[in-house]
Amino acid sequence: MFGSFIKKSRAKSPWIMHFDCGSCNGCDIEVLACLTPLYDVERFGIINVGNPKHADVLLVTGTVNHRNKKVLKNIYDQMPEPKAVIAIGACGTSGGVFREAYNVVGGVDKVIPVDVYVPGCPAKPEAIIDGVVAGLAKFAQKVEEAK
Repeated sequence: MFGSFIKKSRAKSPWIMHFDCGSCNGCDIEVLACLTPLYDVERFGIINVGNPKHADVLLVTGTVNHRNKKVLKNIYDQMPEPKAVIAIGACGTSGGVFREAYNVVGGVDKVIPVDVYVPGCPAKPEAIIDGVVAGLAKFAQKVEEAK
């Protein structure tokens, strides 16, 4: 019974962690804009955390390269199940303008499974919020399936 309560609570108030794989910081600035009173993404019940062991949803910006792919995988592996991943921006979704570079692996989905893709260069706050809402729906669905 208590476990069911915890799972239901996680679905209603998920914790989100943001990880920058090495972007130009355009998408990172827009993610931070989502936390301001103008956009107030926290109205959906989320809390931004800095520890993957506490996170339910992972927001990833930037191009994945050979130096940070292990860190990204490690962060993903530290998150408790169920979890959701949102790839933000052209770099996060496909590698962006750097996708042909020798050191670029590509988008986030080359290393970890992605639930929601948010396009844009940089992605607009409205698109990021739409992606977060879609990611929260996927997370809630995973919580239901885990019961």
